[in-house]
Amino acid sequence: MTPRLPIDDAIPELLQALRTHGRAVLQAPPGAGKTTRAPLEMLKAGLCDGRIVMLEPRRLAARAAAERMAETLGEPVGQTVGYRVRGDTKVSKATQIEVVTEGILTRMLQSEPDLPGVGAVIFDEFHERSLNADLGLALCLEVTGALRDDLILLVMSATLDAEPVGQLMEAPLITSEGRSYPVETRWLDRPLGAQVRRLDALIDLVAQAERETKGGMLVFLPGEGEIRRAEAALTRRLPSDCTVSPLFGALPFSAQRAAIAPAKTGRKVVLATSIAETSLTIPDIRVVVDMGQARRARFDPGSGMSRLVTERVTRAEATQRAGRAGRVAEGVCYRLWSKGEEGALVVYPPAEIEAADLTGLALELALWGAEPGDLAFLTPPPEGALAEARSLLAMLGALDRNGRITEHGRALAALPLHPRLAHMLVHSGPEAAPLAALMAERDPLRGAPVDLSLRLEALRDMRAFQRNRVWQVNPGALDRIKSEAKRLRARANGSGDLNPAAMAALAYPDRIGQRRKGDVPRYVLSGGKGVVLESDDTLAASPYLVVTDTDGNPREARVRMAVGIPEGEIRSLFSNQIEWIDICEWSKRERRVLARQQERFGAITLDDRIWKDVPDETVARAMLDGVRDLGLRLDGAAARLATRVELVRAEGADLPDFSGQGLLETLEDWLLPILTRVRNAEDWKRFNLLPALRARLSWDQMQELDRRAPGSFVTPLGRKLPIDYSGAIPEISVRLQEVFGVTQHPVIGGEPLKITLLSPAQRPIQITRDLPGFWAGSYADVRKDMRAQYPKHPWPEDPTQADPTLRAKRRKG
Repeated sequence: MTPRLPIDDAIPELLQALRTHGRAVLQAPPGAGKTTRAPLEMLKAGLCDGRIVMLEPRRLAARAAAERMAETLGEPVGQTVGYRVRGDTKVSKATQIEVVTEGILTRMLQSEPDLPGVGAVIFDEFHERSLNADLGLALCLEVTGALRDDLILLVMSATLDAEPVGQLMEAPLITSEGRSYPVETRWLDRPLGAQVRRLDALIDLVAQAERETKGGMLVFLPGEGEIRRAEAALTRRLPSDCTVSPLFGALPFSAQRAAIAPAKTGRKVVLATSIAETSLTIPDIRVVVDMGQARRARFDPGSGMSRLVTERVTRAEATQRAGRAGRVAEGVCYRLWSKGEEGALVVYPPAEIEAADLTGLALELALWGAEPGDLAFLTPPPEGALAEARSLLAMLGALDRNGRITEHGRALAALPLHPRLAHMLVHSGPEAAPLAALMAERDPLRGAPVDLSLRLEALRDMRAFQRNRVWQVNPGALDRIKSEAKRLRARANGSGDLNPAAMAALAYPDRIGQRRKGDVPRYVLSGGKGVVLESDDTLAASPYLVVTDTDGNPREARVRMAVGIPEGEIRSLFSNQIEWIDICEWSKRERRVLARQQERFGAITLDDRIWKDVPDETVARAMLDGVRDLGLRLDGAAARLATRVELVRAEGADLPDFSGQGLLETLEDWLLPILTRVRNAEDWKRFNLLPALRARLSWDQMQELDRRAPGSFVTPLGRKLPIDYSGAIPEISVRLQEVFGVTQHPVIGGEPLKITLLSPAQRPIQITRDLPGFWAGSYADVRKDMRAQYPKHPWPEDPTQADPTLRAKRRKG
């Protein structure tokens, strides 16, 4: 008899919702039984004519779910219930429930959008918010609206944030309370210190949990590397009756099944990634030890593709992990963080679409023929990341100039690879399969130089490589690469005679690096970014590289994997993208206009020549940037003119903007036509701006300016003295003798002009705004002092009757 599960209480409401609405959202905690019970009950109720397709985010979970449902029916997997995952399929004509990984649904939809033979699609573990699940749901919602109104959709989630997806689908939300036993949570007394290695602390915590508890133990770690190191340490440290079993996605399926199987003797300790949070049931687990970390897919600037990065768990993930200890009896959860640190955890993990590489998504959207806004995404893809993805696809030839998919793009979409690697495989044939598999996997060598050729050498013959090399090899990674290469080789068509460097260049046309001048091996990449190699690396002297992986530093990334490539290979591969460019630009470093003709591939320069016959207007336009860099530096007559104009403009006159900002914003209008002979900072320093500024004023404007703010004061001797308008009051400086006979004080705009009277030695004697008053008053004292200092110059008793002069007294004969 089939045991009763918590989800059974919610099944009648779920079936009724699906009959009435054709769609529903089922929220049920881990262990409620939704994964294995809901599809079988839907099949039993005869809700649809076609197959039920259920999506699982992981291969192990897909296989395990199919096997458990088949076992419930008393059948081998592949009959009523089957599965399809990458590299393994068990289905038959009798299969009515098909469990698949998420990418397979996307291929089914793209191949036949109306999903013939499919009656229902179930999205399991939707709370993980994988990119493929978001895309698959968006596509299915469009299909139900346009092609298949009879297609049943069910989203199942293990967390309590299922309401937004229910609103998106306009579907009822059914909740199963689940059933679990109490779990005691034990935190660290204090946070781990900065000097404490987290993995060492976890191993200590597992040993402590083993001493203090009984029953099976599930230990959560972020990834394979940590699991392998913990396995080695715990095998030595735990009692001999403890069986330590690793569990992660890349593990062979037989080892995965062994890890989730009940222990035959002794105590079972399973070291697992987040794969064991919700998707799997592991019998007899009474204790959970949580390292507090998880790996998530994030766009990695280093590789130009998505990579798994280590982050802190969220509260939802921590809760799900702890719940694993309360499935069969009361349990205990040990957490490798303090209770005070718990408040800093975010509530839910972010959707993969928010931070992952979107190149694959952009290709799928182009293949579907839709913009993101056309589809019902729970979280819309970020515009910036999507634009970058489309730019890369255009560079690979997958999109045309209008952003539509090309035939080459269709070929890329059909391959189970990142579009970069698919592009390489399509152009290079089966020989590129090992390289594609290698670049999709983490580096299998530790401590080795960056040369990609070394990895290929290890892949060809690991034992021979290890005999002659001192670097550490990861056999598990090499095995996975070989297995994937075999699968990809079968998918590749044609043949090619390209070497690994050329193949890598096809995958990374934006990562072809040219060595900069200097002793340090720095490179500029064709995509515009900069990278640096270790000075003692074997590739440090290479003039050109193809960089396939870096540490992702946004300022200057350090190369982690690359291969040298000859310039001739670059020219041969990208002849249609290499072009001659005329460059005339201002150089801030050299403080002059540089005119070059360059042969470029992206941001790298293959040839560089002086542009001898550059047009004058082109030079002048480049020099405008120089002017903006150096500044206008108005002085002398030009500065006085600008000040006068601004003064009169402020009073409401219709005059051009002569402020510093206004002049800079209109450089092309007034300065460009006369800038043709200026090419550097020294030329600009000598350049006279006055004619250009005067040319901005019409004859009428100039007349009004001279009337309201004259540029000069004409002395009785006919000399023009510039009027300074920079202060609050217009002013001039003039020799005292030159204004003899002036009996009315000069006026500007109704206000007396400020006059600084100078001695014969051009030193200030008196400042006045009332010249007649000065003659009648303090002039007598000034005359007394000046006669003693300058006896050769005239100092009449009545200056109002004297003639103006700049001369000294005549000598007596």
